[in-house]
Amino acid sequence: MKKKPTLRDVAKQAGVSPASVSMILNGRNISRFSAETIELVYQTCRELDYVPKQQLRAVSKGIILLICPSMMNPYYATLIQSMDQEARTRGYLTLTFPTYWDKKAEEQILKLAATPRIAGIVFAMIPQQPDLAVKIARNIPMVTVGDRSNTLNIDTVEINNYEAGRMLAKHLITLGHKHVAYVSTSLNSEHTARLRRCHGLQDEYAQSCPEGSVTIYSQDVSSLRELNVTDIEHQVGYELTMQCLEEAPRITAIAAINDMVAYGVLDALADSGKRIPEDLSVCGFDNIYPSRFHCVDLTSIEYAIEKRGRLSIRLLLEKLKGESELMDDNSIIKVEYQSQLISRSSTGPAKAGQEDCKEKGPGIILPDPENIG
Repeated sequence: MKKKPTLRDVAKQAGVSPASVSMILNGRNISRFSAETIELVYQTCRELDYVPKQQLRAVSKGIILLICPSMMNPYYATLIQSMDQEARTRGYLTLTFPTYWDKKAEEQILKLAATPRIAGIVFAMIPQQPDLAVKIARNIPMVTVGDRSNTLNIDTVEINNYEAGRMLAKHLITLGHKHVAYVSTSLNSEHTARLRRCHGLQDEYAQSCPEGSVTIYSQDVSSLRELNVTDIEHQVGYELTMQCLEEAPRITAIAAINDMVAYGVLDALADSGKRIPEDLSVCGFDNIYPSRFHCVDLTSIEYAIEKRGRLSIRLLLEKLKGESELMDDNSIIKVEYQSQLISRSSTGPAKAGQEDCKEKGPGIILPDPENIG
């Protein structure tokens, strides 16, 4: 019988100490190791077919449901993977279910909470059926990761999308962009994060650049289309940018609802012979990993995706084990991460001559996210 590989075997082949392998696999003091060393250890485990003890114990500890709207956007893929990494180091398995923003699908998934093997639930977004989620959270540990919400009575690892919108607006105003476009997929009360980013952008322009304007272009995307069109966000960004170029030639910058939509914006501008950022600047939200690639180099808002994913699992397990002194039957914990602007080469000074235009462009009336829910 072939001898089972040990932790020391992994350390020897990877050229690191057994203590380093142990810390990496258990997620302890992980910041002291380079990304290359971490990947080397995991790759060596795969090559030797080494299974850490905490993973062997996972079946006995239960399963954590991870609910997300989609797996195509690297934002959610990164968030889910960071959750899975943290759960595995704590001895739990995960099951991931995408809803494609379908309320019925979310309801069906939540029914699995009654299964005895389910230890807890983590939403990678704000639930679309908050009342149902709150009801289930009374009986099973639950954490959400999403937009700042004062009405959701569930523990949340949150970000302030409104302030992120204002942050992006300040960046564009500083560069001299007075007339900008906001390009988005479905923009309604079911997507508060998108609304709050837009409102932050609008309010900052109203306050700091009242002679300017924010023109909104949005396209409704059904859950069925979200499921069946894998590049839907890129497609929407492309189509709306073409519409923007035809209808609003004075716009000098385009802010996309997220980086995936922004990639569609970039391709549309390139196909239209526009230079970036000389003719138009482009920026997004999320700062997903492709945005730092040299051929993309997109200005974006950083949301600490991996840190928030890992923290959501830690909060969930503290609730499950009753370890936190801050938690009792009536407590709701909100942890907010500060956003950060990452400026790259996709944004630059407004094109000379256009920045002086003071004519306001068209817009649409949006629901107030503070009154939603």
